[in-house]
Amino acid sequence: MIAQLTGVAAQIEADRCIIDVRGVGYLIQASTRTIAALARPPEEVRVLVETVVREDAILLYGFADAAERDWFRLLTTVQGVGAKLALAVLSGLSPRDLAGVIATHDRASLTRLPGVGARIADRLLSELRERAGGMQVGPMMLAGMPGGGIESDALAALSGLGFRRQEASPVVVAVLERLGAGADLNNVIRDSLRELAQRAAS
Repeated sequence: MIAQLTGVAAQIEADRCIIDVRGVGYLIQASTRTIAALARPPEEVRVLVETVVREDAILLYGFADAAERDWFRLLTTVQGVGAKLALAVLSGLSPRDLAGVIATHDRASLTRLPGVGARIADRLLSELRERAGGMQVGPMMLAGMPGGGIESDALAALSGLGFRRQEASPVVVAVLERLGAGADLNNVIRDSLRELAQRAAS
């Protein structure tokens, strides 16, 4: 099984690339986020790889980081979500944003993604909310998701102040990461408001 490839970017398209490893070209399918992160041909690139073996093909899916690869694995455990749809979800939502969508039960953000209908969105929200505790969202871990806690309370407060959950969720997650385990709800709300105000002004 191939888990990682390092080689020359021979060709890059919207949703795939070819990596030349000592004369052998590997076709890698990837999210638009990973494709955008790759160096342009003929620079050297490195991708993490998930190998999927089918009766008629061996398919390689590439990821710029472990967080996206792990979320890809988790997404494909949901009934009706194959590799193609998982990449579409990860093209539209970063691991951090996807974690926020799940934590806040933001169905609308999922149904706006290509190929995600209402039924699939409901499955993603119900099944991933139970399975996603401890998933990587970048440098931090998504901990205690089922119970909500301070993150849920902060989002509820910000929603009451007129902020959309999709806009506020990544900000709250980032503030919680910065403040650490002893974060106080009032401080989380205060810092989140400051960050949202700065974003609105920029």
